[in-house]
Amino acid sequence: MNNVVSELYAVLANSNLTDMPDKPVDIEQDAALSMTLGKQGHPPPWPRSAGEAAAWQIRQIQKLLRQAEILVISPAAHAAVMAAAATLEPADISTLDRDRDIPMPTGLLVLPEPIVVVNRTGTLSDTRAFGWQFITQHQILPTARYPGVRVTTFMDRDGPVQPAAWRQAVSQARASGNPLPPLMPDGMYGMRGDACLAEESTETLADLSEFHRQMQRALTQASQWRAEPVPETGEWAGGRVDDPYDDFVGRYMFACWRLLAQGVTAVGPSHPAPAGRTTATGLHGSAPRDPDVRDPDVRDPDVRVIRLAAPSPRPSEPAGETKRMYHHRWPVRMHKVRQWYPSRQEHRVIWRGPYIKGPADAPLMTGEKAYLVDS
Repeated sequence: MNNVVSELYAVLANSNLTDMPDKPVDIEQDAALSMTLGKQGHPPPWPRSAGEAAAWQIRQIQKLLRQAEILVISPAAHAAVMAAAATLEPADISTLDRDRDIPMPTGLLVLPEPIVVVNRTGTLSDTRAFGWQFITQHQILPTARYPGVRVTTFMDRDGPVQPAAWRQAVSQARASGNPLPPLMPDGMYGMRGDACLAEESTETLADLSEFHRQMQRALTQASQWRAEPVPETGEWAGGRVDDPYDDFVGRYMFACWRLLAQGVTAVGPSHPAPAGRTTATGLHGSAPRDPDVRDPDVRDPDVRVIRLAAPSPRPSEPAGETKRMYHHRWPVRMHKVRQWYPSRQEHRVIWRGPYIKGPADAPLMTGEKAYLVDS
């Protein structure tokens, strides 16, 4: 917390923020705190120390884990979300309308495998779950409150990223009688959820995306003092995800929510265990399972699964034309269309995407790679 706020403060102190007429005292510090804790839902006055901020974050995570609806995303749906997220620009996620796009106000999404992310300082993290909560964001430039979403990332205790210091911490916690849980809180992010950029032009969104990148490049320079070489180990089945602009979390969650809202993915009950399958009780002579790990093939009424839905959400061709035969699925970027509203007898410009197009049983194309996914 100290690192993030101090580096953001340094960038703001060297920006045109200092040129404001009648600039309030300590505006850079207040702005840094509003852009971190305020975006996460903490109202002013801001905490007096990083310890107070961390204690507040822990309370929010505890609240999330008590209230969240639990969802598990299938490998196929996860691959589609990853592909769709890669098509998004930074400003796209500010077209999010939380009341329209997000199916529930509090949720915990568990991934089929950890995503290995290369952070701005070169360190690796392995994200295994995302939690979200509806919040009110508090900003000071200008002073305002916005509907928002707080996203918490959870890393895998036993995931592919296992530096020596982490293995030591896990061992010490287990030896002390307080073992770390399989999912450990890793980061907290704030996303605006009032569709604030939904009516902006494509050119404006492109400019705002570039401003975001400039800001993140400045923050990367400010954090060089703690940069580390990128380790050679650790990756997920699709490779590492480079996150130099610190926006992967927002892009993944935005894509996931949009695909759900558009019917590309669907939420359903978990499957029951096949007959004769060994469960967590260790029957049929097998060794007992780790009590920390829930058997993913046992039906749990409190867990729902996100799977790819069929058919594709968009027709391949306009009516009356010969239907093309596609042999792949691919993500379609966000784009504007003029939608006709019969009740209003007018066209309105709306955003569509990202979504997945193509036959439900075809492999998914993501740039130079293709992933074979089930339907």
